[in-house]
Amino acid sequence: MAYKWTDDLLTGSTQIDNEHKELIKAINDLLEACSKGKGRAELEKTVKFLSSYTKTHFAHEEVLQIKSKYPDYNNHKKYHQHFIDTVENINKKLLENGPSIVLVGEINSKVANWIINHIKKEDVKVAEHIRNNSK
Repeated sequence: MAYKWTDDLLTGSTQIDNEHKELIKAINDLLEACSKGKGRAELEKTVKFLSSYTKTHFAHEEVLQIKSKYPDYNNHKKYHQHFIDTVENINKKLLENGPSIVLVGEINSKVANWIINHIKKEDVKVAEHIRNNSK
């Protein structure tokens, strides 16, 4: 099942929204490859992308939070670190055991769901704070 970009994922920051769309696209590309029997081949590419891109994306978000004096910055940063650790754990399993359908499942359950929930619950709070404090 592909993830769809919906208005409830919008933060109001073009840069952040575009980066979120890239993350969701990477997950969807993996899921599409799986539907064609090519998930294992796509897995390494997806994990490498997520490992690199999320660090860049989170750094962008955190700069915005610091600039706007977001009051829950420390917790938000911890959420980001937990996610980075999750992706690195999946990457470690990939390197040790090779690609597997189990790892594809982890990407879907632990990574994709986390991204969607994080945007809807946490990133929208940051966006609202930035909007309310930039007037």
